[in-house]
Amino acid sequence: MKRLGILLTFLLVSFSLYAQNPEWINYNKSNSGLPYNSVSSIAIDDSGNKWIGTAMGLAKFDGTNWMVYNSTNSGMPSNNVHSIAIDGSGNKWIGTLSGGLAKFDGTNWTVYNSSNSGLPNNEVNSMTIDDFGTNWIGTWGGFGLVKYDGLNWTVYNSSNSGLHNNIVNSIAIDSSGNKWIGTNGGVAKFDDTNWILYTSSNSDLPDNSVFSIAIDSQGNKWIGTNGGGLAKFDDTAWTVYKSSNSGLPNNWVNLIVIDGLGNKWIETDLGGLAKFDGANWMVYKSSNSGLPNNFVKAIAIDDLGNKWFGTTDGLAVFKEGGVVSIKEDKKNISPTEFLLLQNYPNPFNPSTIISWQLAVGAHVTLKVYDVLGNEVATLVNENQSAGIHRVEFLSAVGNRQLASGIYFYQLRAGNFVQMKKMIVLK
Repeated sequence: MKRLGILLTFLLVSFSLYAQNPEWINYNKSNSGLPYNSVSSIAIDDSGNKWIGTAMGLAKFDGTNWMVYNSTNSGMPSNNVHSIAIDGSGNKWIGTLSGGLAKFDGTNWTVYNSSNSGLPNNEVNSMTIDDFGTNWIGTWGGFGLVKYDGLNWTVYNSSNSGLHNNIVNSIAIDSSGNKWIGTNGGVAKFDDTNWILYTSSNSDLPDNSVFSIAIDSQGNKWIGTNGGGLAKFDDTAWTVYKSSNSGLPNNWVNLIVIDGLGNKWIETDLGGLAKFDGANWMVYKSSNSGLPNNFVKAIAIDDLGNKWFGTTDGLAVFKEGGVVSIKEDKKNISPTEFLLLQNYPNPFNPSTIISWQLAVGAHVTLKVYDVLGNEVATLVNENQSAGIHRVEFLSAVGNRQLASGIYFYQLRAGNFVQMKKMIVLK
């Protein structure tokens, strides 16, 4: 018990040092391999690679190395990348603003455009992929919504469906498979058969020009409008947040992303970036943070809780308390060292993910302790091969709920021992 107490004291000091890591890291053309400072889209694959869309091509960043794909060195049909989606097989789908849609499997490129496929227009504005691998594509230029299942193309527009406006700005899919489509004429809900339209004339939607939609874990739809602020819709009631009644700095909401803790990260045109936890607002601008520019065009959140912001003046990475070292990314395919990673989310309730990497195979134990050194749970006790491993930890252990507070998790793998702190917050 005495030795564990000494170890806990050491870890508390180590954690305080860890928290001093910089909260902001910026990448631009002058200090990285980013091909262009204006970043329009970001997607993160299962290996932790960041795929970054710019007007001068597509960049892949693995935390150390940069690789740029453009129309001169790859099968990219156009350098102007506006949207990126990654399917369950790891294929990257890249929407451009003049060359159509490209699929990249890591080796081969396949290009779909209006002359060789059912894509009605070469300007791909938005994109998402459902659980069946079907690609839902929003086009500019008034050509509507496109569904591509790998074989067949289906186009939905105002003349052949219940879609009421053909300019599709955003697409989100809820847990029941309903598609929520943001257009210049309001919101359309599509269940693959029926259409329901929400506009400012038949609902409390504050503005018909809908630029972004995100869906939280409770099924609430968060809808960003062009001038009407932010709306929350729970399928019955509407709540509208504006600069006049909330901490929203600007009523032009172009982008919304929800993190693992349920925080909404809201891009407000030139008003900066707002974080909303359901009660409190925090606004980040170039004047009060490491954000290089107030115009945020893309947001992605990795498994370590780092937020990646694409701005018109480069790429920014942010995490409260310190950015987790990129080279510690748990998705590193071939680990060369033993490493226990910080759990995410943290603080958490009701669950969090603990990850670790093994340079060689070893017998592994992973245990959780309270602040007094009492063992709370044994999560792993087995031989494991070299590589990346992860486990989910629930705040409900057995038949009891853990109280809010600080806990420690300790990894033993052969002669390697490491411990980190986590927080249960209810």
